[in-house]
Amino acid sequence: MIYTGCLAHGAYYIESNGEAVATDPLREVQPYIDHATRDGAKIKYVLETHFHANFVSGHLDLAKKTGATIVYGPTAKPGFEAMVATDGQELTVGKVLIRVIHTPGHTLESTTYLLIDETGKEKCIFTGDTLFIGDVGRPDLAQHVIADLTEDKLAGMLFDSLRSKIMPLSDDLIVYPNHGAGSACGKMMSKETQDTLGHQKRTNYALRANMTKEEFKKELLTGLMPLRATSPKRADEHQRL
Repeated sequence: MIYTGCLAHGAYYIESNGEAVATDPLREVQPYIDHATRDGAKIKYVLETHFHANFVSGHLDLAKKTGATIVYGPTAKPGFEAMVATDGQELTVGKVLIRVIHTPGHTLESTTYLLIDETGKEKCIFTGDTLFIGDVGRPDLAQHVIADLTEDKLAGMLFDSLRSKIMPLSDDLIVYPNHGAGSACGKMMSKETQDTLGHQKRTNYALRANMTKEEFKKELLTGLMPLRATSPKRADEHQRL
């Protein structure tokens, strides 16, 4: 993990057998390049969990400097060269696989990436702003870009994504989220930067097994602090300047 405290932002670097990926990189990309150089590895993919509203991603710079392919989840419409992966698609990185899991709700293209090791065991998930430690992503930012994507609609999508895509996964998976305590992307985020999925199922208010969709939406949307968001489109246009 490459953690930036001022943004409470977690980016991740994964290497296997001479190939590597970076997830949600910050604008300063040299740390990822340095990691790959030390490992004697080539960065093959830059995985974006979603279009970011609270910082400018370094995906374009990193792809340009390394030849890596930028990857987004389903429904993404980037204004630059990138792979828009399909739900369930698997990417090979050295001896490991990374499975694309479309988890809309925070934004329409929000995606979780599941890491599968060389023995076939599912090890961890990189959840972006879908699932935090102690919280889940706020569902009101995409409305800054698409007016009819109400927070109520997105909250319903997030409920479905968590129940159908995340919660059925193994309890021993490690959850690596995009942000921690101090970020405005959630309201109850833990100071911890990782946890097992099983522990989150037991302690995260948004993952209660007996919660209805309406209860989920009410609890999620109550108490959200206003956030001045940079639209995903504007952030990526900034990257091209």
